[in-house]
Amino acid sequence: MENDMESELLIRDFLARQRTTLANQRTLLAFIRTSLYFLVSGIALFEVEKLDHVRELGYLALGLSFSIFILGFINFFRIKSRLKKGNYLNM
Repeated sequence: MENDMESELLIRDFLARQRTTLANQRTLLAFIRTSLYFLVSGIALFEVEKLDHVRELGYLALGLSFSIFILGFINFFRIKSRLKKGNYLNM
């Protein structure tokens, strides 16, 4: 009976790790999607010729796009390395 409880715990832990890995991948895709939205917005703001002061917002959107993209990958690899180590307490 105790062996069944231990194997069930191991399966549950394995499935929890899988869910966390998939959530980490989903979060990376969300960062990439948000980065692409800012990239497209920045490029669209550059194309507006009648409003010159809007170009500054285009530069801001492009800067945010690249920083969100880099932040997403840093976050992804940080959590991935913690999952490999088995360090779940500080997430």
